[in-house]
Amino acid sequence: QVCVVFSEELGCWCRALVVSVRCQVDGYQLSCFLLDYAKYCSVAPENIRVLAGAFAKIPHRAKKCRLHCTKPLTLHIDYCENTAKIGPAKRWDTAAIHHFRKLLE
Repeated sequence: QVCVVFSEELGCWCRALVVSVRCQVDGYQLSCFLLDYAKYCSVAPENIRVLAGAFAKIPHRAKKCRLHCTKPLTLHIDYCENTAKIGPAKRWDTAAIHHFRKLLE
């Protein structure tokens, strides 16, 4: 369900999807995907609201998507044989994600 959250970073109310809820020492934190900014942010429960009627009908500017037929790769280092090869990985490396985001900007 789409809701409205207040983003401290952007300083405004944004439409968002709640991705996860984390329990912390001082209370709960909601991890949200901002639908109009394609960003993830953490929000306190008191900064979340129900989405109003007309606001819900506006199309989202950001969509979650995947790159078709693109699989993550990583560098496999064999210290015994002193070699390094690029091979398949289960997840994208942080450096690869950062590089891709810079290319998009």
